[in-house]
Amino acid sequence: MSLVARDIARRVGVVVVALIVGLVASYAPSRAAEGDARTTVTDQPGAPGTMLRQFEDLTGRGVGDLNTVLAVDTGGRNVTVDEFAALVAGEKVDGVTVLGTMPGGRDILGTTMADLADGGYDGRSGSGGTLLFASSVPGGREWCLTMCVASGKSVWECLLSRRTGDLLRTLDLSGDTTLGATKTAFEKVNGVAVEGPYAVDTLIGDGEPSADELQALLDDKDVDSLRRVATVPGPDPGWALTDVAEKSGVTYRKTKIHIFTFGLPFLGKILVVCVSHNDGKTWKCSSRPWSGF
Repeated sequence: MSLVARDIARRVGVVVVALIVGLVASYAPSRAAEGDARTTVTDQPGAPGTMLRQFEDLTGRGVGDLNTVLAVDTGGRNVTVDEFAALVAGEKVDGVTVLGTMPGGRDILGTTMADLADGGYDGRSGSGGTLLFASSVPGGREWCLTMCVASGKSVWECLLSRRTGDLLRTLDLSGDTTLGATKTAFEKVNGVAVEGPYAVDTLIGDGEPSADELQALLDDKDVDSLRRVATVPGPDPGWALTDVAEKSGVTYRKTKIHIFTFGLPFLGKILVVCVSHNDGKTWKCSSRPWSGF
């Protein structure tokens, strides 16, 4: 698992799927250990929305906007909260299969858990599996990860984990990936189309930015260890990542970072930060989730 994935949330210990399965079946929401919350929901149309509202009533706090829903098969192995968060961020976790990734939205809140269980969201019921609901609070650094497991034919048991810190989507791309293909890749994992790129900024430094520095860059803030050396408005979508620096007039050969600015209706500016590795042969690109609403 990458450093970014490990730093997605504070370490809070291991929460395994077996814990969720072993929850006492009760239709009244109840408080779980470690400050998290648990509840059960009867599967029927609107069950996902009912589940999230139960958590809001239980905790007295909003769970934010639903960004992504994942259906996964854990293969019977124990999975930590950090590993679940890494799956939501688009990373691979050994022994866990992602059956499907579905963008969050009002429509998805009105369906059934069984409809989502096979990762298809196509009106046909899946069986078993684990559902991950990732939501974030707009304008803040708080996010919620809810894990739900089927228990019996119609009951799903769910555990909500509220975290401070930013949930990121991180993709590993080759240097010959074009800006247009980079945009498409992030649109695919977020399920939302964006406009642009409007601009690309190139920064240089002597080493890879830390997790905190990456968060600062995504907040559109300056980082002391990095120097902004070029800004190009309206870069060509056909440019390859490895060629952006040269086409921007930058010949510095150490660590290069590109920040791409895209636009999303209603939400405004969206940033994607790409960090060079292996002299530009590979790039690690990160963004915050784009709302499915």
